Amino acid sequence: MASRAKATIFDIAREAGVSKSTVSLVLQGSGLIRPETAVKVRKAIEDVGYVYNRGAANLRKAHSNVIGMVINDLTNPFFAELAVGMERVFQSAGIVPFIANTAENPVRQEEVLKSLMEQGVAGLIVSPARGTTPGAFHRLETAGVPVVFAMRRLPESRIPVIAPDNHRGAWLAAAHLIGKGHRRLAFFGGSSDLVVYHERLGGFREACEALGIAAADITVVEGETSRRGGMACLETAMSGNEPPTAALCFNDAVAFGVMLALRKRGLEPGADFAVVGFDDVVEAQHYMPALTSVSVDTAGLGERAAHAMLKMIQSRTTRAEDHIGAVNLVIRESSGPDRLAETGDAA
Repeated sequence: MASRAKATIFDIAREAGVSKSTVSLVLQGSGLIRPETAVKVRKAIEDVGYVYNRGAANLRKAHSNVIGMVINDLTNPFFAELAVGMERVFQSAGIVPFIANTAENPVRQEEVLKSLMEQGVAGLIVSPARGTTPGAFHRLETAGVPVVFAMRRLPESRIPVIAPDNHRGAWLAAAHLIGKGHRRLAFFGGSSDLVVYHERLGGFREACEALGIAAADITVVEGETSRRGGMACLETAMSGNEPPTAALCFNDAVAFGVMLALRKRGLEPGADFAVVGFDDVVEAQHYMPALTSVSVDTAGLGERAAHAMLKMIQSRTTRAEDHIGAVNLVIRESSGPDRLAETGDAA
């Protein structure tokens, strides 16, 4: 008798003295098999300890076993970590996903989506590129292809979203900087055509207003969500008469750029200017100084998106609940000392 852990359809067929295809038909509940044969096969299933994975069988019967992961920027370590979380789940389910980088280009994204539809894709996890219109996914929705948005939502779209609590994360970060005594604050990076930008900027502004920071003392600089974008934001902000003393950055890549630009000016991140990032990528804890950042459990969000996709495929549905993941602020050296302190170590 085969061990329970390794029992296969071949073991059942040998035990029952029938073919593998006969066993498959019994497992599927087919009425083509004679009752006495079905009884014999079911007894063999019990004897060898075979466990029928109906979910995996449903996936195998799907239109194809191709699942697409369409990512807006794989050069950003955050999205690479997100993709790894997704892939981990798909690998354990015996699926090799197709990964595409759209480089924030909606035209490239449309090409990728069209190609995947032609291959009969079973499902898609997408982090939409900047400039994506809700109509970009109309064909997929009409075709009944399950789609999950990761990190970014589109206005007025019914496609389910897996994302962190951007508003709360930004609120926590701003409150942390204000609690350290900063009164001139900045928000660096991102652009107003992204819903996530408004969620993070909104949380930042609400914290400032609630904690007594005047609107005139808030500097908002849009920019690329990259190191280069962060460097440009810092230069723009510091050119004013009363520049900020602290900044929440749209993401960690922007924060790394801000810290590079500060050093070019002879300023030390943390000691001379407080910097907080968003996402808490792996590099954040190893940077010099280590970056204070809003942790969103990146890999966990990726895993959640993959599980949601598998469930949608198995249930043959295009509907799922949104999931807004918990966040917390990981405090490190880049947000500096307490400016309210009256000792000599105050910044």
